[in-house]
Amino acid sequence: MSDAQQAAKMVAAQRAADLIEEGMVVGLGSGSTATLFIKVLGEKVKSGLKIRAIASSAASETLARELNIPITDFDADPVIDLTVDGADEVAPGLALIKGGGGALLREKIVASASKQFFIVADKSKIVERLGKFPLPVEVIPMAAPLVSRQLQDLALIPTIRHHADGSLYITDEGNLILDCASGPELIADPELLAAEIRAMVGVVEHGLFLGMADLALIADTTGVEEHRP
Repeated sequence: MSDAQQAAKMVAAQRAADLIEEGMVVGLGSGSTATLFIKVLGEKVKSGLKIRAIASSAASETLARELNIPITDFDADPVIDLTVDGADEVAPGLALIKGGGGALLREKIVASASKQFFIVADKSKIVERLGKFPLPVEVIPMAAPLVSRQLQDLALIPTIRHHADGSLYITDEGNLILDCASGPELIADPELLAAEIRAMVGVVEHGLFLGMADLALIADTTGVEEHRP
């Protein structure tokens, strides 16, 4: 990641943190930009801001606790006021691909429980059509071979995710992730593809976040642009 991208992500994270109000229940996303947001939010909590947070990954929860951000859960707080998360791709209408960090299931749960769902990202994540970034699909391990074949029937090319050291990537929920490359036409109909993948037995969740985001704060070195559906 370039210094310019890192600076842009920090600008977006700071803008999002400025939208957090006293007493809110805040959803904490996952990934590099969401991590910056959590760190900025931690500084605000240190300065006296009183909030409660629900994290979308074990890593985000660990970071929040280290920063003394109070953690709650859906038993105590079934509705989140505002969730801030990153994205791997942002297309027109705020159609998203998420899950590059592996937390797509929990991210979608947290987003679905939120009154408002905001994305923070740098300008490199803006695309005209989804699919250049491989689409993550979380699957039950037993079903992975079956789901892989069905994904191939949809002209996707699934690959089981591994860590850089070659070890198998396991999600927080104990599942596998199939990273699905698209063909040269990318994803022509995200809504249809989402429905087809969701219908596969053994699929836990997919990384298409459609009709969920209310605002995207897209930053570059000159400032932050607000994108709405």
